[in-house]
Amino acid sequence: MEAARDRHVGAELVARPGHGAERSTRRLDPAVPRRHNAEESPIGRWKEIGMEPRAIASSFTTMFTFDYGMAEADMRRLYENAKRDQWNAARDIPWSTPPPSDGRAIADELIDIYGSALWDRLPEAERVQLNRRIAAWRLSALMHGEQGALLATSQLVDIVKGADAKFFQATQVMDEARHNEVLDRYITERLDNRKYPIPANARDVFDSILGESRWYVKTIGLQLVAETFAVALFKMMAESARDPVLEAVCRRILQDESRHMGFGMLALPEVVHGASPGERRELEDYTCFAVEKTLTGFFPREAYEDAGFSRAEIEEAKRYRRDVAARNDYAPFRKLFKRDMHASMVANLARLGLLTERVRPKLAKLGVTLPAN
Repeated sequence: MEAARDRHVGAELVARPGHGAERSTRRLDPAVPRRHNAEESPIGRWKEIGMEPRAIASSFTTMFTFDYGMAEADMRRLYENAKRDQWNAARDIPWSTPPPSDGRAIADELIDIYGSALWDRLPEAERVQLNRRIAAWRLSALMHGEQGALLATSQLVDIVKGADAKFFQATQVMDEARHNEVLDRYITERLDNRKYPIPANARDVFDSILGESRWYVKTIGLQLVAETFAVALFKMMAESARDPVLEAVCRRILQDESRHMGFGMLALPEVVHGASPGERRELEDYTCFAVEKTLTGFFPREAYEDAGFSRAEIEEAKRYRRDVAARNDYAPFRKLFKRDMHASMVANLARLGLLTERVRPKLAKLGVTLPAN
């Protein structure tokens, strides 16, 4: 799988910007975007380096199907549910709802440094500003992931066999476009239009998904791993949102994401169970690669930079985050996120036959809670 993984992530990667700026001694009102010198602006630097369109080479065989009758009742039911549950991002979100009076978008407990000495040193205005920057960073990462899903599902429409699967994938293309639209609008209108680049690990996962030619490998990466993470994260964001508009956005997206996971659970078992020993090892290794990339590396450095934190303070934040993780001393809803995400991931892997003796120790090393054999 090493060679396959290298192939998956072979697209040109975007270099991370340097992180040398010292923390500003002057803070601005959190409702107003900070103003930097043009040469020093973190936002401008990130957009120049990490927000440009990028080409990902891909090659796959398009299946032109001529039998349009229902062949898979459960898959056709997913398609019918998708048609029934369509919603309009412009009409069905209460955009006119006033924002919270204190300016917070999410609970402070979602901020890595909450409860630390570094947090205690921040004045209230700086805490609110950081809250908004962290919210924008997390939602930016999700927004980019939704575009990755949009691109991947548009490929799956071509690749999968049978009208039932093609019809359902077409509805997911629409869903992912709507998720892109609603997250972009929320960040633009409610978070000062602060948009950050896709995290490197998420980029690696979507490079692998989009560059893969086999529909079932794409589906493992997207519907099994990425969607499981997204469901748990949107649920946590909805439950901890301080802005009622953000809560509405997350709950609407959740309606769709749980349905998307259903495609993988319907389509993958036959492929996994029919795989040769060599093919099964490759599927196991790719699953572990995608899980590792999804569970690690998501630190909002750019948000801290944008809020004026120095390199030393950012390193202090990372140390505190590691200490909290080692103690499992998270806020209650972050513990629920971890529990829900791990439980869903493990249950789905077990159902598909991918929670094997080769996979279990790799997941345990990542801190995933596993049931006894």
